[in-house]
Amino acid sequence: MAPNRSAVTSRLDVDLTSTDGVATPLPIVVANMTAISGRRMAETIARRGGIAIVPQDIPVDVVSGVIAKVKNAHVVFDTPITVSPTTTVGEALSLIHKRAHGVVVVVDDDRRPLGLCSVTDTAGVDRFAQVHEVMTTDVMVLPDTATPPEIFTDLTARHHKVALITSGERLRGIMTLKGALRAALYDPAVDAAGQLRIGTAIGISGDVTHRVEAMLDAGSDVLVMDTAHGHQERMISALESARAVVAARGAEVPIVAGNVVTAAGVTDLIAAGADVVKVGVGPGAMCTTRMQTGVGRPQFSAVLECAAAARAEGKSIWADGGVRHPRDVALALAAGAGSVMIGSWFAGTHESTGDLLYDHEGRAYKESFGMASARAVRMRTREASAFERARAALFEEGISSSRMYLDPQRPGVEDLLDFIVSGVRSSCTYAGARDLEQFHDRAVVGIQSRSGFEEGRPLHASW
Repeated sequence: MAPNRSAVTSRLDVDLTSTDGVATPLPIVVANMTAISGRRMAETIARRGGIAIVPQDIPVDVVSGVIAKVKNAHVVFDTPITVSPTTTVGEALSLIHKRAHGVVVVVDDDRRPLGLCSVTDTAGVDRFAQVHEVMTTDVMVLPDTATPPEIFTDLTARHHKVALITSGERLRGIMTLKGALRAALYDPAVDAAGQLRIGTAIGISGDVTHRVEAMLDAGSDVLVMDTAHGHQERMISALESARAVVAARGAEVPIVAGNVVTAAGVTDLIAAGADVVKVGVGPGAMCTTRMQTGVGRPQFSAVLECAAAARAEGKSIWADGGVRHPRDVALALAAGAGSVMIGSWFAGTHESTGDLLYDHEGRAYKESFGMASARAVRMRTREASAFERARAALFEEGISSSRMYLDPQRPGVEDLLDFIVSGVRSSCTYAGARDLEQFHDRAVVGIQSRSGFEEGRPLHASW
């Protein structure tokens, strides 16, 4: 992308609100992958302005519970991990890495905070010891009326890293130094009631109408009709059914459908009722479709064509797949995407759904897998007969297990968001754009050779 003459003097002057009609403060969507998108991911991303999509292979009652918990989560303060005073050190350690703030809060039966326990507190301690024996009681407790700048100032003055936020005497949330900074920089993605937003995926097989109704009842803010080959009759039929249910309810819930890579696919799905079309076949890190079938299209070309077709219909697209660096997000937005969907890159974070594991060198990682892989197919067909499950497993198009290592510098999804947002804001200033619509209009993107691409790569492991 070539730089333009720009009057944008600061990256903070750039408005990154998505142009897809969903209007999230950040154009970032967490892909509906079982190894990535769950409650922790959904609330963390929504707190920073994006939205996560819960996978379609999760039972309806479980998804409803996830939505309820996200809706009840605090919009500003992070959700703490809590344990009782008699919890063992070993159990507490297994929970600490579920979130990026690195501590568990010890509370009594009335949720009044008693202390904090971190990995440092447990060094050299028997794993069957109880947390009240090792917890830190020198904690900062602030009321939920405190603002992020006030919390940051108090934490800095007292040389603390974490503040416990209470309503009355009951624990309400937790905030770190970085969390206080981020709360002042990012706007949360909230619904009309001021609650965090979350989306859910709907398959095109089975009782589509029932699942759509259940997700609307649960309070889902976005419905995603998702299959690897979105330009097919089954998708169109399922999409029409979903649109009919939403219309009958009078719900203002956008429907996203995909995946496609052609203008014809976009126009057909929009005609069937899609508000947003998901674009991408084969670019995902866990996807083997292109190598196995020869089907797919380079992602930038697909986004460019499909975005133009959607705009002609007054709609938008999500660019889905192939995001490995902030530049990939910027280029997709420059090509006209309303938002960008990220999957495997977020798998190696504290907030993804997998358990934290360690390799023989002690490096932390989580397992990820493609949603068309044998592993994912087994989950989706768990209620089918043994014969049908075995037959379905023959037709996998994805990697069933891959290690996604946590970046020591960016182990949390918020760290990656900082990285992405910084890059995209800078891209907009280079293009002379104050928002994403101007960015699409003004960005000048060229083609470079492989040697030109290599010339621009820094000699740093994190890239």
